[in-house]
Amino acid sequence: MRIVSLLPSATEIICALGLRDRLVGISHSCDYPTDVAGLPVVTETVIDDAKPPRDIDNDVRDRLGSADALYTLKMDELRALNPDLIVTQDLCDVCAVSVGEVQTALGSLPSTPRVVNMEPQSFDDVFGTIAQTAEAAGMSAAPLLSDLKSRIDAVRRRTQAHVTPEDRPRVAFIEWLDPPFQGGHWMPELIETAGGIDLLGVPHQHSSTITWQQVRDAKPNLIFVSCCGFPIARTLKDLEALQPQPFWQELVAGASRGVFVSDGNAYFARPGPRLVDSLEIMAHACHPDLHPKTAAAETGLLRIA
Repeated sequence: MRIVSLLPSATEIICALGLRDRLVGISHSCDYPTDVAGLPVVTETVIDDAKPPRDIDNDVRDRLGSADALYTLKMDELRALNPDLIVTQDLCDVCAVSVGEVQTALGSLPSTPRVVNMEPQSFDDVFGTIAQTAEAAGMSAAPLLSDLKSRIDAVRRRTQAHVTPEDRPRVAFIEWLDPPFQGGHWMPELIETAGGIDLLGVPHQHSSTITWQQVRDAKPNLIFVSCCGFPIARTLKDLEALQPQPFWQELVAGASRGVFVSDGNAYFARPGPRLVDSLEIMAHACHPDLHPKTAAAETGLLRIA
């Protein structure tokens, strides 16, 4: 079976299932596991992620408002690969090639591949997409799912046994800085499981724009910044613009449980196996004496205040 992945989380799922040897093509954003580097790339984007976050947001809104695609398929490469299975998504217009474009492209391929379309909104949905991908490839996801669920259960048990309602930090999770976005989809569930209270997100709904006044009004005592698609170094650079602002200084002063920055390219935004790493990172940030610091937290979490 020849598999093409059109988004990073799908690539991570495919490889975690032990299907790396069947993966023949990836998206321009796929970067994990590192040995996928060098595989043929079948997508491209018009968005310049080196721009300031406000400019990126404006570009995205302009493209979406005019129905212009953010991402396109490289059809010559895709035809040459002639995949049996394509894994894509219909969750977020800002994340990958739309499923509509994929369906349109099928007619020009040498054969008709099966398409797995991911739309996870919760942990259970993520598990469902893993099982769905495994089934499409003719294998079982049971061993991988058992491991992931056992790690989630370990965090949940520690939280339920030792964290009282008064102990839970009031968490403001920010996944974009300018304009600020809260974390939707699985984030409220993840924060609750980790032992926190999500002040801004709406469970199983898309992330959305908020204002810094809304963040201030929520009175968080733990601020967690994980900018979608950006590593820690890039987020720290973008945070420099907020440092002189009175609202940011007020938020930092009130964050008695800390201000954290995480790798938003590797964690939190990708609904794949590393979402469990993200849970463990958040749990350690919320309750460092209760939840151990994992290898992912060593490299993917930084306390800045």
